[in-house]
Amino acid sequence: MRFMTLGIAILALTLSSTLSAQTSGTSDAFSMNSWFRTFKQNADKKAMHSFLVAMPKGGDLHHHLSGAGLSEWWFELASDPNINGGYHYYTKVLFSHCEGYGSNEFGPVPQYMMFHTVSGHTWSSLNDCQKSEYERLDKLTAEQKVAFQNSIRLDKPHEGRNEFFERHWRRLGEMTANPTLMANILLKNMQAYAQENVQYLETQVNLQRATRSDGTPYSPEEALAIYEAMLRSEEAMATGVEVRFQYALLRFLPNAEQQLRWIYQFVDSHRQRYVGINMVGREDNDKGYPLRFLSTLREMRKRYPRIPLAIHAGESDEPNYHVRDTLLIGADRIGHGFNTITDPETLLLMRNGPYLIESNLISNLLLEYVNNFNQHPFPEYLRLGIPVALSTDDRGMWDSTLSDEFFIAVTQFNLSWDELILLMKNSIGHSFLAPSDKVMQLERLEQRIAAFVDKVQSGNLPQQQSATYLGQFICGHAPSVCE
Repeated sequence: MRFMTLGIAILALTLSSTLSAQTSGTSDAFSMNSWFRTFKQNADKKAMHSFLVAMPKGGDLHHHLSGAGLSEWWFELASDPNINGGYHYYTKVLFSHCEGYGSNEFGPVPQYMMFHTVSGHTWSSLNDCQKSEYERLDKLTAEQKVAFQNSIRLDKPHEGRNEFFERHWRRLGEMTANPTLMANILLKNMQAYAQENVQYLETQVNLQRATRSDGTPYSPEEALAIYEAMLRSEEAMATGVEVRFQYALLRFLPNAEQQLRWIYQFVDSHRQRYVGINMVGREDNDKGYPLRFLSTLREMRKRYPRIPLAIHAGESDEPNYHVRDTLLIGADRIGHGFNTITDPETLLLMRNGPYLIESNLISNLLLEYVNNFNQHPFPEYLRLGIPVALSTDDRGMWDSTLSDEFFIAVTQFNLSWDELILLMKNSIGHSFLAPSDKVMQLERLEQRIAAFVDKVQSGNLPQQQSATYLGQFICGHAPSVCE
């Protein structure tokens, strides 16, 4: 009963559009709503972005860790064995029409993909012709280094959905199997989020492919211990960012049901760090359709105490019933939910309900689900009363930040201060944190918002932040921000 009462209190706090005077900054003397309305009318893009960087932003709930590393971070970490756990990496820089390419434990080795990256252990197993196509990362020329970094972000007009799904992830190759490197990618995310005043991160961390530099596997527990050691480090603690993990299931794999059973067992055994399961994968691959997993999930719910589910659905520019079917199989949060607007019954079901849509504005634009932000259904969801939160998806591949997502939302959809507050609270209230931890994070958010409002009221407006964390996406779409 105690936890039920606590959960109801959290839901009421999160979903209510009636905000406390302290949080919304409304009083006889000062109205944050009125101030922000005037600020929007007069602020240039640079001032608005600075304001949103400094503003408390709750959490980022839709975050693929392997897609969240900036290209510069990948190169810095992968090229230095002193900080990546002793690994050397080689990346493909030319084609010699070599024969004999096959598969290894990480899957097919792409023969015609530039900047596909392998570990030194794999490189040593190649024949001489194949070896000659690869260069060690720390030996790249300046031009090759730039090309390597550009190969794992969407930086060209002709790149889009297929480039992202079919090439970007494969180019990362075996770097993602190094838990020391990936723990450092997580640390850099935490440091970046601290710079833009994000207090909570719920990221996807998989451990089954974790491999030592000599090619031998880590057990999942050994790999997790590397992450835990990083999270206990002084550098991580100094960020003030609270972190929890989800385990991701690539749902169109032939053995996805078997994988899901293993994930349930693992998450259940590591609930202190793992708070949920995420079902991922492009939705135009019909082998991952939601109802495929109905019987397996029902089997798991008979066996384990409740584990929250965040499931990608509605990331499609064609109408379908995937969001409805995802709710049927047990989703608590919907990743993207872009085409929910094409399913009126599901849209009605989600109004003022418990299911949150994780909205990723920049991702949906760059992956060509919209041609411009005006086509995005985010404001319709928000103003219909569907719980929604802004998140970054694969921020490293967009060169973007959570502040950038808020910048797009404010400048494109004229968000009010109350709506910003609601988005902040949704990102904590609909997290998969344990109830007591959720209350603590909500209280922390309230205090940070109140302190921010006090600074605004005193005339202490935020100054432009370091361009390191502004995000090249915004620099490209609003150059005045970065000038």
